Amino acid sequence: MPTVQRRTPTVLSGALTLLALVVVVVALVVPDRLEDVTPTAFLRLPVELVVLLGLVLALPDRARPLRRLLVAGAGIILALLTVLRALDIGFVEALNRPFDPLIDWRYGPDLVETVRGSAPGALGVLLLGGAVLTLLGIVALVPLAVRRLARVARRHRPAAARLVAVLASAWVAASLLGVQVGSHPLASDDAASYAFDQVARVPSELRDQRAFVRAAASDPERDTPAGELLTGLRGKDVLLVFVESYGRVALDDPGLSGPVTDALADGARDLGRQGWSARSAWLTSPTFGALSWLAHSTLQSGLWVDSQRRYDHLVTTRRETLSSLFGRAGWRTAAAVPANTRDWPEGAFYGFDHVYDSRNLGYAGPRFGYPTMPDQFILDAFRRLELAPRDRAPVMAEIDLISSHAPWSRTPHLVPQDAIGDGSVFEGMPETLPSESDIWPDADRVRAAYADSIGYSLRSVSAFLSASADDDLVVVLVGDHQPATIVSGDDAGHDVPVTVLSRDQGVVDRITPWGWDLGLRPTADAPVWRMDAFRDEFLAAFGPEGDTGTPPASTR
Repeated sequence: MPTVQRRTPTVLSGALTLLALVVVVVALVVPDRLEDVTPTAFLRLPVELVVLLGLVLALPDRARPLRRLLVAGAGIILALLTVLRALDIGFVEALNRPFDPLIDWRYGPDLVETVRGSAPGALGVLLLGGAVLTLLGIVALVPLAVRRLARVARRHRPAAARLVAVLASAWVAASLLGVQVGSHPLASDDAASYAFDQVARVPSELRDQRAFVRAAASDPERDTPAGELLTGLRGKDVLLVFVESYGRVALDDPGLSGPVTDALADGARDLGRQGWSARSAWLTSPTFGALSWLAHSTLQSGLWVDSQRRYDHLVTTRRETLSSLFGRAGWRTAAAVPANTRDWPEGAFYGFDHVYDSRNLGYAGPRFGYPTMPDQFILDAFRRLELAPRDRAPVMAEIDLISSHAPWSRTPHLVPQDAIGDGSVFEGMPETLPSESDIWPDADRVRAAYADSIGYSLRSVSAFLSASADDDLVVVLVGDHQPATIVSGDDAGHDVPVTVLSRDQGVVDRITPWGWDLGLRPTADAPVWRMDAFRDEFLAAFGPEGDTGTPPASTR
């Protein structure tokens, strides 16, 4: 019995030490891309662990405070690096780019709101709670694991010193010989390289922000007389319609394009019979997978807004937007932002006379997950509120459609246009549609659900235009960004479709020099512009002289 009592703590202590070693090695070598997280990725020798243990053993007993500081600092730094890598995995999967610690922490409230909207009730709380506990677990466990390894090394100093010498020699030999474990080098310095990259990017980002500040302060359109603005669109109602997640992959990927191209073909046939003309091309969005407001502000302002830091500065400036320029030229300006459930202070930057959101569009139907209301209702409500009244000024508006927002569940069915009303017709529909739990266990289902949602949004636009009695309506239909990586795949690019539609052939003729394709669907060889080029090209095309300049070179 006494023997058992002595052995049990020893076994437990050894298990805890082994667990600490696993935690530290995993934290040091974990990749920052999900596709690289394989079993062989963790069968590696991290030089950072060898160096840390060597320093701990080299410091004399009288330097105990310094040793404690070294171990504590190493544990905290490694925990932070592990959290950053975990965030990188999530951001690459969702946004096709790594996490930026200088900017992206500001997206926390938006992420929480999106998750709670997409997965209401207990599921949303569970998802958010699990994410928070995971991050807190990393922050707590990694420093404790580093501390335990250091204590064990000091307690068994001679044996630990021999082990460190062997590991150091093995690391040098593996590095020189280029020994691989799967697709990864056995001799790892990933954590040190990652930390260096994080620090090295700071000066570059600060220089980039200073350049953006200068660009935002210089806007030649600010001095353009109102009488010279948008003369080619006088008397026209102009709608800038963003389709959420409508990316190039929806047209180029054969596994997705069926519902989308069918919707475009049906729309082209129906609208063509009613005298609509269209030209289409591609725009390169500054964002991917989410953060739609970066795309909206880029297209509106003519500046490349690819980060929250840039956006936060932009909305404090006097930079002219398409909507503010239309307002100066005599249009009534409005925005329909149905995803918003509270006031939107940034709307003042755009110069909107009125902002519609989920609270004042008059919707009396059910919510469809994250989307507060169907696209078909949004468009019809805007028609009723802004386009139907007589004796009014021409209207320019930005309308944000959200039925194709992730997670692409509970996509509505079209209803007859004359039955839309206050949206009560949609009552009971969400319960009949696939939910997140039906779709997300299978990536193929996610992709199919995405394609169906884009098809629905495009059919909603076509139905709205077909029912319109406004012969002076001009629509710019554009995607805001590509869908997340689970749909788009890796390295899908940032291109989105853009289409200009009008019943007035003279309007469409104004953009003929752009070289855009005829119709609602751009071909693979259609021009590709950066999204920030659109504002100035649009102003030039519809200014007093028409488009007499040279369109921006394709970024293909």
